[in-house]
Amino acid sequence: MAAGQRRGGDTKAEIRRVAIELFTERGYEATSLREIAERLGITKAALYYHYSSKENIVLSIFQAHLDALDGLVAWAREQPPGPETLAQAVDRMIDLGVGSGMSAMKFAMANQHVVRELHDHKGRENAFGKMTELFDILIGPGASVEETLRIRSALLSVNMVLMAARDLNASEAEITKAARAIAHTLINPENL
Repeated sequence: MAAGQRRGGDTKAEIRRVAIELFTERGYEATSLREIAERLGITKAALYYHYSSKENIVLSIFQAHLDALDGLVAWAREQPPGPETLAQAVDRMIDLGVGSGMSAMKFAMANQHVVRELHDHKGRENAFGKMTELFDILIGPGASVEETLRIRSALLSVNMVLMAARDLNASEAEITKAARAIAHTLINPENL
């Protein structure tokens, strides 16, 4: 591959990143594929090579999140049970949620009607199923109701913090730090 050329996966990730930015700034309906291509510095034909529509871009964003969640579940399956694994799982969940995840969350909050229309019932079920599997792996049998809810809440708090951070005058680093502190407090309240 010649210097300066991007691999297909890199290009797709960059298209998703720029599309989310534009959809969040201007709105989904007000953003065209031409504008996405212009911001990327590529031709509309090059964009069409990777994505034939805005809907396909959004669906690929959901799929990328589901794939990352699959990776987290696979990692958790291979770890020994215990507090260290739980702390690492929370950190990995935070890493999954920040960066492109935070941009996707801002997009989803700004374009809720689009997300509802495009993210079909099966996609929601897949995400819920993956989270349930992660809960089961990390919590294990015999956990009390309180412990189960604390661990589930810690993992889910990442998304809640990102949603609550909408329109907050804070940097991504500050939001990430707060999300990490909140989630770790939930899994280990003795640290208060």
